[in-house]
Amino acid sequence: MAQRDDVRFPSGAELISAWLYRPDAAGDAPLVIMAHGLGAVRTMRLDAYAERFAAAGYACLVFDYRNFGDSEGEPRQLLDIGRQLADWSAAIGYVRTLAGVDHQRIALWGTSFGGGHVIATAARTAGIAAVVAQCPFTDGIASSRVISPRNLARISALATRDLLAAARGRPPVTVPAAGHPGEVALMTTPDSYPGYSALMPDGAAIPNAVAARFALQLPLYRPGRLAAKVPCPILFCVCTTDSVAPAGPTCRYAARAPRGEVKLYREGHFDIYVGEAFERAVVDQIAFLDKHLRR
Repeated sequence: MAQRDDVRFPSGAELISAWLYRPDAAGDAPLVIMAHGLGAVRTMRLDAYAERFAAAGYACLVFDYRNFGDSEGEPRQLLDIGRQLADWSAAIGYVRTLAGVDHQRIALWGTSFGGGHVIATAARTAGIAAVVAQCPFTDGIASSRVISPRNLARISALATRDLLAAARGRPPVTVPAAGHPGEVALMTTPDSYPGYSALMPDGAAIPNAVAARFALQLPLYRPGRLAAKVPCPILFCVCTTDSVAPAGPTCRYAARAPRGEVKLYREGHFDIYVGEAFERAVVDQIAFLDKHLRR
């Protein structure tokens, strides 16, 4: 049976909290580094994936970004793209120091906004053996277009207030990550709030909020454009009815990846984490990892 330990490692001046899974197998194991999406934390179903990967013989490092979850970082709920990419780099550096891990067989696994981060990270980091990008955010312009103009204007106003608050040393002005249609939130499609909420463990008090200044970064972040520079095998798990990270741009970017593979799922953005869609996705992901990391 796989073993899970709580670990911490530095990123910048702060410490990141993570789970380290070690499989019940002899020898140095391949390892999968994992992190979540927009405003989400590892307790929102990432343990379900890691348990399956560990049972298949993979070590896993599952971390919370700085400013979120159990990781350090102030102010809380600050989503900064550059800081999150630095956290991925810090995680890679950390696992390369671990005994019992095959440092030549390190894979990245990211979902939603984290799916975009693994594309960008793999394009810029030597020695990554494989990547899984699940329902990945690939194009900020495409994702911004699913936000109504009225909601976009209201979010932009909050973002401006948040920047002013930061300049004055005040706490962040936040915006919900997920909300119902018509509400002010970053994701307001009909499946956003119920889908996001379904990922939270029973009784967990996980803030549904990010510092609003992030909204000004969103249209400028287009990690899918870096897919053409990812040298290792990369699996794109694309939800064809994704209302948050549109499938069309993702498939076009995936076609440019030199060693890209695509699996299509008829479900929406949040469905792939649970139930039968989760089962199909995790089986496909393990098959991909086995194909490229097994010796």
